[in-house]
Amino acid sequence: MKETRNIFFRLFVKPPWRTIIPASILLFLFLIWYPLWSPGEKIIDGRHDLKQNAIWIQHGWLADNNWLERNNKNSSLFRSQDHIQKLASLLKKNNIQYVFPHMCPCKRDGTLPPIDSEQTYLFLEEMSDFKILPWVGGVLDEQVILNSQEWRKNFITSIVELLNKHPQFDGIHINIEPLPSGTEEFVALIKELREQFPKEKILSVAAYPPPTRFHSFPEVHWEKAYYQEINQYADQIVVMMYDTAIQWKKVYQYIMSIWTQEVLTWAPNSMILLGVSGYEDDFDYHNPEVENIENGLLGIHAGLSRHRELPNNYVGVAIYCEWEMTDEKWNVFEKMFLEK
Repeated sequence: MKETRNIFFRLFVKPPWRTIIPASILLFLFLIWYPLWSPGEKIIDGRHDLKQNAIWIQHGWLADNNWLERNNKNSSLFRSQDHIQKLASLLKKNNIQYVFPHMCPCKRDGTLPPIDSEQTYLFLEEMSDFKILPWVGGVLDEQVILNSQEWRKNFITSIVELLNKHPQFDGIHINIEPLPSGTEEFVALIKELREQFPKEKILSVAAYPPPTRFHSFPEVHWEKAYYQEINQYADQIVVMMYDTAIQWKKVYQYIMSIWTQEVLTWAPNSMILLGVSGYEDDFDYHNPEVENIENGLLGIHAGLSRHRELPNNYVGVAIYCEWEMTDEKWNVFEKMFLEK
């Protein structure tokens, strides 16, 4: 009899039952709660569309012939006036205002890659209704040597020369990756650039989203204090709110809503554009079934709806990227975001 009691005690009083039963209850409650949870918000009346949205576009639009040949690109897709006009029409239809044509990576000495002057002139003429900010930068510690004062000097000089040569450009968009929070050399770079930057031009920075417990990789998240530093020198902050490795749609929507509220509060003096993903590459850090236009906008709508009025620094959303967008994705964007 005593042995029987001991067996009963070991099975039902000691682990694993003390953990299995509570865990089973929690799992049961979660399975009931999760389908009812609505972290995103579906808004189709266009209330969050200020007609100042942005998009990253591909290198070929400004590239020189050598780049097109090296990468086996059909030059007629970029060089013809008709194709540029079609791009302009598409972007205008979708209330895009800011356009970031790719000019990365810079050379290891900090100078920008060459572009075709004739093509650039044609592109800027046909895109005169938009604000065009070349997208410059590269990979940290490969093409980008932030801790080198000489590199920073060359990079800044090259940017200023570009803007002087093509005054139709409305500014510059800097994207350096990875860029851990607290990288003071980057703050030094934009501070030094600000001192030489034409006053009428826009200094735009691609930023990482705030930290989250759902993605514990500090090298791709910026703390509040770092946003506040960048906010002192950047006119525009474009937050790359994707590549989170999150595999749950509702969790991603929830994170997007929280990030939307945080960045608008953390950088009050800069124009804020909230980045959404339209690209299809399937990596460990990006699931296109989760991180897409629809889920991104659901989260952004939820975050913006928590403000009684849209914050003054909110500008719109930024789409990554033009070359991955399809008619279906543009239709989703139009239905879920644009003012009718």
